[in-house]
Amino acid sequence: MLHVPVRAVGTAFALRLFKQRDGSRCAVAFTSATALTMLLGPAQRSVRLAEPALRALAAPLGTTTLVIDPQLVAPPVAARTAVRTSRAAGHAAPRFPALQPQR
Repeated sequence: MLHVPVRAVGTAFALRLFKQRDGSRCAVAFTSATALTMLLGPAQRSVRLAEPALRALAAPLGTTTLVIDPQLVAPPVAARTAVRTSRAAGHAAPRFPALQPQR
């Protein structure tokens, strides 16, 4: 059984798909809950599925690639902060808080 990341959609769960370096979509699964949490964080929901069940869910979405125990290869994204700029009328632009990961 594999640990598969999902997202909540109303009262149901939907399979999370990811992108590979070439831009193609793939399904991912982890051999342990610890591996999933280490890569995607403690707030990431997951379900346990056998590999054939995961492939059956991903296939209708046009995804045939399955990556087991993926490793993060992208550099971390720095938090962005809003910068005040003046508008044509001389008013300051509204400030927005820095984007933070959901927990």
